[in-house]
Amino acid sequence: MKLYRFLTGPDDASFCHKVTAALNKGWELAGSPTYAFNAATGAMQCGQAVVKEVDGREYSPDLKLGEQ
Repeated sequence: MKLYRFLTGPDDASFCHKVTAALNKGWELAGSPTYAFNAATGAMQCGQAVVKEVDGREYSPDLKLGEQ
C-alpha cells in the first residue's frame, strides 16, 4: 500500500523538524515544497508532500497516517 501525507506548518524550524521526523520514519519527499501567505494568521506557511510504501497492510480511512 502506498500512503500519502501533506505536511504543513509555519515557516520556522518546527516545520523542518516535522519533515525531518517523517523522513526518519521512512517517508520520502514527493514533489517540491510549497510556500504561501496565510492571510488568516498573517504568516507564511510551508507545505511538503511525502509518501511511504507499506507492505502487508490494506488501506482504510481509519488508518492514522502519522503513526505509520
